[in-house]
Amino acid sequence: METIEVPAPELSGPNADAWEVIDHKITYRLAQRPGSYVVLAYRRPVLRARAEATVATTPAPANVLEGSLADVSLLAGLVVDKFCYHLPLYRQHQRLADAGIQVSRATLTHLTQRTAALLTPIAQAQHAHILESRVLAMDETPIKAGRDKAKGKMAQGWYWPIYGEADEVSFTYAAHRGSRHVHEQIQGFAGILLSDGYSAYARFAQATEGLSHAQCWAHTRRKFLAAEKTEPAAVATALEHIRDRRLEPDKALAYRAEHARPCVDAFFAWVWAQRQREDLLPSNPLAKALAYAHDREGPLRVFLGDAAVPIDTNHLERALRVIPMGRKNWNFCWTELGAQHVGTLQSLLTTCRLHGVNPYTYLVDVLQRISRHPAREIIALTPRVWKARFAHDPLTSDVDRHVR
Repeated sequence: METIEVPAPELSGPNADAWEVIDHKITYRLAQRPGSYVVLAYRRPVLRARAEATVATTPAPANVLEGSLADVSLLAGLVVDKFCYHLPLYRQHQRLADAGIQVSRATLTHLTQRTAALLTPIAQAQHAHILESRVLAMDETPIKAGRDKAKGKMAQGWYWPIYGEADEVSFTYAAHRGSRHVHEQIQGFAGILLSDGYSAYARFAQATEGLSHAQCWAHTRRKFLAAEKTEPAAVATALEHIRDRRLEPDKALAYRAEHARPCVDAFFAWVWAQRQREDLLPSNPLAKALAYAHDREGPLRVFLGDAAVPIDTNHLERALRVIPMGRKNWNFCWTELGAQHVGTLQSLLTTCRLHGVNPYTYLVDVLQRISRHPAREIIALTPRVWKARFAHDPLTSDVDRHVR
């Protein structure tokens, strides 16, 4: 916050002695400076030893990317602008040009890729910690990535976000949408997997010993909403059954046993009765919704026996919105490696948001810290742990330390 002193004409006029200041009133306005860039010039002395007639130069301060002209503040700014605020690199390139700075778009892309590569071990450590959760939520969302040479267009890929109990999310990428990727990413997990009704999760659960599969009631509700125009009365009854009340875990299990279980029992009894109707054709949206619920009765009941299991995947869907939001702006990834880099960066930035960590402050600190941080303690640089260990005194960039 900056304070602007507003002069009082009375204090500078001929009768100034007749007035005295007894208090101040403050009016607030929110202002904005356009995005600005600063060139840091490191002026280093060149020394000559008088006796030996030799010359020495003070070395330049170490940089995050060796041999690069980009300060850590620029790297963090590029990443945050693109992946938190969905500003594509070509628009950032235009903004640099408007400021009189000529940097090629290829250079900006290269800087972003190198930044993602530096952060990859941290995202991997976070992914490993997520798999230690007892309850995981998993979903998938599409992305165009790489060229499909056979079809002559961008290939279809998929992000598979995984949400852990410690409010961490990992965006894994695959070129396919089969259950094979579920197996590859959460192999060894033996807790409760919460998902929507996509069959890949059910196939994985059936093939994995010790894993329980829970399904999302919000997706079931949406199936009935799709039938609202054709069967308003029946849908109203279904929605009355499908309700949720958010409670603390120590109270949720008792509440679910006393109140939710009778509702669930009544709902599935109603579903069975409705499916006996002879006037419902298989193509009717209500018939499809009833079949969807009936076929998933077991996984939909899992939340009744465990207070840690959410009734829906809405928390995960909120976290994965960064992908469709970004997709509306940067449209696609040129390569599959680029898609993996997006997943790495969004895993950390989205988790920063979930933990109330400023993404820019986090990146500026971690990018400088990672090169000297012990590999065996890499988990300390994930947003969740970093907040507790380093957020109180983060490393800053030279632009913050020296430019006023």
